[in-house]
Amino acid sequence: MAQHVSAKEAAALVKSGMWLDWGFGLVQPDLFDAALAARKDELDGVKIRACLSLRPRAVLEADPEGAHFLWFNWHFSGYDRRQHDLGRCNYIPMNFGETPDYYRRFIDPVDMVILKTAPMDENGYFNFGGAAAYSYATCERAKCIVVEVSDTAPYVYGTQNAVHVSQVDYIITDGGGSNPTIKNSPISEIDRKIAQLIAAEIEDGACLQIGIGSMPNAVCSLLKEAGVRDLGVQTEMLTDGLIDLYEAGVVTGARKKLDPGKMVFTFAAGSDRQYQMIHKNKDILSYPVDYTNLPQNIMQNDQVVSINNTTEIDLQGQAASESAGHRQISGTGGQLQFVRGAYASRGGKSFICLSSTYDKTGERRSRIVLDLTRGNIVTTPRTDVMYVVTEYGLVNLKGKSVAERVVALSSIAHPDFRDDLLRQARASNMIPKGFA
Repeated sequence: MAQHVSAKEAAALVKSGMWLDWGFGLVQPDLFDAALAARKDELDGVKIRACLSLRPRAVLEADPEGAHFLWFNWHFSGYDRRQHDLGRCNYIPMNFGETPDYYRRFIDPVDMVILKTAPMDENGYFNFGGAAAYSYATCERAKCIVVEVSDTAPYVYGTQNAVHVSQVDYIITDGGGSNPTIKNSPISEIDRKIAQLIAAEIEDGACLQIGIGSMPNAVCSLLKEAGVRDLGVQTEMLTDGLIDLYEAGVVTGARKKLDPGKMVFTFAAGSDRQYQMIHKNKDILSYPVDYTNLPQNIMQNDQVVSINNTTEIDLQGQAASESAGHRQISGTGGQLQFVRGAYASRGGKSFICLSSTYDKTGERRSRIVLDLTRGNIVTTPRTDVMYVVTEYGLVNLKGKSVAERVVALSSIAHPDFRDDLLRQARASNMIPKGFA
């Protein structure tokens, strides 16, 4: 039977060398985190697995040298990235939709999982709220389950989005606390130009997957005024832009084959307004990530539209979306799986978008390049990339030869770099003699 304990009492259960799991985003604990940080001098080699930290973590702030706590992460937030830069965080490569299977098949049982949940409901379930993700699979593999109850956590309907009290070992009910929020990046003129090109390709009844960032949110902003109807949503991340479309009546899910009439996501990250909207809203469901992200599920809806960012793409179409050389900046996430799922969907389209240039130490550089930056990780292979979009245009790489790809991608590069890209490609024998 589950015991009610304080955060301090729960943290006292941790021993040196243990594997702990902090969970994903909104379910990461705060009270337990602070209580464990206070014990740092008593512990060594405590390994913590987490994903997308939405606020600073006390165990890391208290242990800047990493002498007591080792942090492993599936996908970096800005905070996790800074910890990685400081040598305090180790990235775990993954396709997001496969993560529950990793826990069930490849990861040794977790000594303790600690997750923030909504208060227990009338049926004895602690709801994971805005982070179904892989939470239930982690609980399945945990030797000890601790829930940190928060009065402010949203209660979200769905499947495998809760753990029953009969499975729980300890319950922390020390207090509520606020939900971590993320600010939406301001939409630039470049974002708007790219969004206009993508929005023109979205038809009535399309089913959307929107990634993080200002460009995808700009698409949502334009779609509100574009006159499209009956859009659906099956996405990994629920964004404020998608909530805007729902509130405007543009998202109805009426033409979805899978979960008709419902918005489906696996994790929420955004404003308090978003969290309030998903709370006990029967139109909005949170499912585990192996439901939302596996291509065989994505393709069941028609006209799936996948919109994601990249940071660099080479002239053959390889999209590097998660690193800057050997520096990990985010993660593979669900980009590749949604690219593949959208392609397999009847009438589906996937868009990889990027600004044509960026500034580095005052020098303008092209994001479309002959060769990827040394050490850059290919997130989406050239064989999978479909539409590529910059502020200078949109091209479809499917069915194109290498030479045709070079010409197409050069045409949407910044004008200052186009001739040089073509010259480099010819010098590398990527454009054969006689090719028009």
